[in-house]
Amino acid sequence: MTLRWRIVALVAAATCAAAAAVGVLVHHASRDRELSQARDGARTTLERAALGYARTGGVQGSGAVLDAPGLPGGLRRLVAKGHQGTEFATGPDGPAMWAARPADGQVLSVRVDMSTAMRNISALDTNIILAGLMTTAVVLPLGVLTAERMSRRLRLAAATARRIAAGDLDARISPAARPHDEIAEISGAVDSMAAALQERLLDEQRFTADVAHELRTPLMGLVTAAELLPPGEAAGYVRDRVRVLSTLVEELLEISRLDAGAEEADLSPCPLGPVLDEAIAGTGLSARLRTGTAEDTGQPDSAEDTGQRDATDRTGQRDSADGTGPWHSADGPKVWTDPRRLTRIVANLVVNAHRHGREPVEVTVAADGRTVTVRDHGTGYPDDLLEKGPQRFRTGVRERGRGHGLGLTIAVGQAQVIGATLEFGNAPDGGAVATLRLPEEPERPELSDLPELPEPGPIHG
Repeated sequence: MTLRWRIVALVAAATCAAAAAVGVLVHHASRDRELSQARDGARTTLERAALGYARTGGVQGSGAVLDAPGLPGGLRRLVAKGHQGTEFATGPDGPAMWAARPADGQVLSVRVDMSTAMRNISALDTNIILAGLMTTAVVLPLGVLTAERMSRRLRLAAATARRIAAGDLDARISPAARPHDEIAEISGAVDSMAAALQERLLDEQRFTADVAHELRTPLMGLVTAAELLPPGEAAGYVRDRVRVLSTLVEELLEISRLDAGAEEADLSPCPLGPVLDEAIAGTGLSARLRTGTAEDTGQPDSAEDTGQRDATDRTGQRDSADGTGPWHSADGPKVWTDPRRLTRIVANLVVNAHRHGREPVEVTVAADGRTVTVRDHGTGYPDDLLEKGPQRFRTGVRERGRGHGLGLTIAVGQAQVIGATLEFGNAPDGGAVATLRLPEEPERPELSDLPELPEPGPIHG
């Protein structure tokens, strides 16, 4: 049950409980008042009848009766003991208040009929019930309206918090100033938290960009100095470490541009096969380029796939036997993307598969021509990466090798720039699977839909 309906149920229960309590109190107060008045009247009549009986020995015209047959048994026993009293009883003649006392061995009693008073009390009870129902009918819609407003504000706060958790740090609730409003206080606290997180993240991004930019100049000098070292094992090791450091700085600069939103895609229709061939060849690593289905997990589709499409060499050259298949030609299937950024994404995924997984590494294009999967046959992605996504400077478990954790972060950022989605998972039979879904090509207007150009008018000299 949602909070709105809980509040509505609470309002309805509280209204009914209040109406019932008021009804019970009014009922008892009215009944007690009627009984008290009837008791006082019966006693007064009994006293007058007793005085008349003492003077005349009769009760005619006094309203009293000697040894009345309908006298309640309890009151009769009380009089037999020599006492006088009153009792309310309901008999065949209806409800009545009795008063009795002893009189020369007999019972002198007075009966006050209360049928009208009891009917009035019953009518009052009915009116109280109707008033309670009417009150509930009036209060309940107000409670629903109030609960709906509270629920809407809470849902807005929850939706904004989810947007912030998803990375939209510009999301704000912007509540109206309302003193002594707890929901407004919660909304303000969420906005303050988002602003603080955004400021901290921007500080980290600026720090990363500044560090990478400041390191670039001395690094260029270090690269130049390393190239001037005389050949030898130590010089090769220095050049290798300088090359790693240079790659790290370039990746940090790329991440800072992605974080700042400074990257813009140059989208155009381009053949997918040559782009993937170029991405694999640029890594200098082996990868089997295949075509299959969107659910392909890396197994060959047919004998033809095994014999031709899966055949690649260690340098990532084209997978067909002669490298001239229609799928790899410029006239092959095309996708709407930025080829340079797509090359960067696929290259990073292939390098990550080799660095953290095990061969063979497979790049598969699904039947729809827009879904590309990169799979290795290692231990798979760690649970933390599958749950939270790639995080810079974190590579997961030790079994997935060493690295800076920037390759997948860059791949995700570049995928967002070109409007693609990049998802990570593990194959049922082992191995990490990265699935890249490219956007569909936007519809182009027909020639008939284009506005007509006006006829050129005469040129006056």
